[in-house]
Amino acid sequence: MELGLVGLGKMGGNMRERMRAAGLKVVGFDHNASISDATDLADMVGKLTAADQPKVIWVMVPVQAIDPVLTELADLLSEGDIVIDGGNSRWTDDIRRAEQLATKGIKFVDCGVSGGVWGLENGYALMCGGDTETVATVMPIFEALKPEGEFGFVHAGKVGAGHFAKMVHNGIEYAIMQAYAEGFELLEAAEIVENVPEAFDSWREGTVIRSWLLDLMVNALKEDTHLDKIRGYAEDSGEGRWTVEAAIDHAVPVPAIAASLFARFASRQDDSPAMKAIAAMRNQFGGHAVKGAEDPSYATPPIKH
Repeated sequence: MELGLVGLGKMGGNMRERMRAAGLKVVGFDHNASISDATDLADMVGKLTAADQPKVIWVMVPVQAIDPVLTELADLLSEGDIVIDGGNSRWTDDIRRAEQLATKGIKFVDCGVSGGVWGLENGYALMCGGDTETVATVMPIFEALKPEGEFGFVHAGKVGAGHFAKMVHNGIEYAIMQAYAEGFELLEAAEIVENVPEAFDSWREGTVIRSWLLDLMVNALKEDTHLDKIRGYAEDSGEGRWTVEAAIDHAVPVPAIAASLFARFASRQDDSPAMKAIAAMRNQFGGHAVKGAEDPSYATPPIKH
């Protein structure tokens, strides 16, 4: 089977390599000419020459670039061809994009992809949405990318279902990481535990909290025992917010996921306006002391090592 792959960044480049290792013909396009197999999208599409299959294009680009790429592809592809969006798109946008491509007879599959930089070696977990016939057509691609064995792939439902499932997956990821992070901070703060990295390492077998994220946390602690080299600042890529918004839309309580998202917001504050307001109100109603910005003890005390 052959396909075009748009976007050869950290994940796209590794996906191209994994699919080629599985015997697929992959024509990749990237604006970085040194890693691209084609000069532009038209050149990429033109290099897909198999007569016994529709042209298949996998789009692996940042969210803000997806619509311009799809608009250009719509003029290059023919009825019956297939576009797979493997980026971190919002599921509601999938429905709009599928309708846009359908006007020209082009089919659409959305696919949430998990695996990060380890996917080349371990395989990628894939969550896709689309009609059964179209998904079946591109299954050789999914089989090449997924981990070996029975797990790591789901046809979650119609268009949008794949990215919705990936969104919830990422929301769960937020909450799990937050739990490990809070446990790390508490262990670091307590004097009774003398070897925090070894405690985390011991949990990797025989415990109910073992996971790949725990393995990665242990790797990080081996490189930087107290995480002194890292600032406590965490971005969010969008899926956590979308998960909380979807939960509100469906009246589903997600307190752990919501709290983990808000913790990331708090990480970006050098000083909390909300905590200033609380301190001010405590002072007003109870005369409780407040710390001024000029107070030497105003800075947050460092965690004990």
